Amino acid sequence: MAASQVSAFSDSPDSSYPLSPQQTIPTLAPMLKNVLPSVVNISTQGTVAVQQHPMMNDPYFRRFVPQMPTQRQTQGIGSGVIVDANKGYIITNNHVIANADTIFVTLHNKQKLKAKLIGTDAETDIAVLQVEAKDLTSIPLGDSDELQVGDFAVAIGNPFGLSHTVTSGMISALGRTNLGIEGYENFIQTDASINPGNSGGALIDLRGRLIGINSAILAPSGGNVGIGFSIPINMTKKVMNQLLEHGEIKRGLLGVQIQDLNSDLADAMDLKGKRGALVSKVSPNSAAEKAGIKAGDVIVAINGKKITGASSLRTNIGMKRVDEEVSVDLYRDKQLMTVTAKIGGASPGRLTASSTELPLLKGATLKELSTKQPYQGVSKGLLITGVQANSPAAQVGLMDGDIILAVNKKEVATLADLKQAASLSHDQLLLHLQRGQSFLYFVIK
Repeated sequence: MAASQVSAFSDSPDSSYPLSPQQTIPTLAPMLKNVLPSVVNISTQGTVAVQQHPMMNDPYFRRFVPQMPTQRQTQGIGSGVIVDANKGYIITNNHVIANADTIFVTLHNKQKLKAKLIGTDAETDIAVLQVEAKDLTSIPLGDSDELQVGDFAVAIGNPFGLSHTVTSGMISALGRTNLGIEGYENFIQTDASINPGNSGGALIDLRGRLIGINSAILAPSGGNVGIGFSIPINMTKKVMNQLLEHGEIKRGLLGVQIQDLNSDLADAMDLKGKRGALVSKVSPNSAAEKAGIKAGDVIVAINGKKITGASSLRTNIGMKRVDEEVSVDLYRDKQLMTVTAKIGGASPGRLTASSTELPLLKGATLKELSTKQPYQGVSKGLLITGVQANSPAAQVGLMDGDIILAVNKKEVATLADLKQAASLSHDQLLLHLQRGQSFLYFVIK
């Protein structure tokens, strides 16, 4: 072999596949060398309530049934990405750290650290952690709005507990919604292999910039089939900034009921070929009403960004800050027009338990009852109007339609009453509930 030739494969016994000195082997190794230290392993330990048989509520039958544990220990693994080396901020998925009592982060150098939970948002499946350590490496952030189908992408994480695994592929689709995975969906779809344990890991471009947080896979067999979903980094940044600033998410509301503009509706409205969100109702005194939006309008863009359907509009508005002004492009009577709306916030009489600063009730949405707005004849108490799946509230058995009458033996009629009554005990809540025609006591620890 000539001295000027270089073997592409050092283990090739016959010096095959020669390269000239001007040729190089395509490799992502230099880029990955810089990026890999910013991807971490996350492990959790926690407890969840064990569902008790309804017969256990009957004192008579309880005597004949062996006492069963009310809780069980859980462990979980996932991935995370360091986004601020100076302050130790790490982004991961909410479902990775859900139900965790203790969270550990293992760095690229095998150093294991205890992490503090800064904030979490189940609706977008984003959580922010913080660790105290020196010489951390953060990852540069990209711009997910600039992505195109066909762009190459690389996924990094800890699938099946195998640390720092790298897979490559391309972006298969953008703006995936209506998957039923999260409340607010705007997924990047990729065929880069994503498997259990990758959740919370990094999806990066070929320049090593973070473009998404790996969140879910479409896998009937439980393994990778080339369809993975990542939360766009631009959406992630908005959630993270609110969690760091407020400790919770203050979502914007437009105040409309909407549905997809399907082909039949588009034809009937002489909007053939158009896509958007059809407004079926406008709430009184809402941001939409004040902007002049009416039932029958078809919203097709917010701030120039296309709206493809109801889920697209919900996600777009939900990521806006309260009091932010947006331009709304819509069709009314076949005419395209633009109005300006000032985004509103949630009604003060309705909020999730996370914003009441009561971790034991986290995941429950509460509404104050009154003589003007009773529920099943009850006009004094707090109505549970929603319970997030797998949340602490769901795990202890709280259900939609339950009415909280008293907490720690104190009657509650307002959210302020709830906070005051809960302050009487910091490690447990004694709830008196009405469920249909039945009355129950719950102890939440």
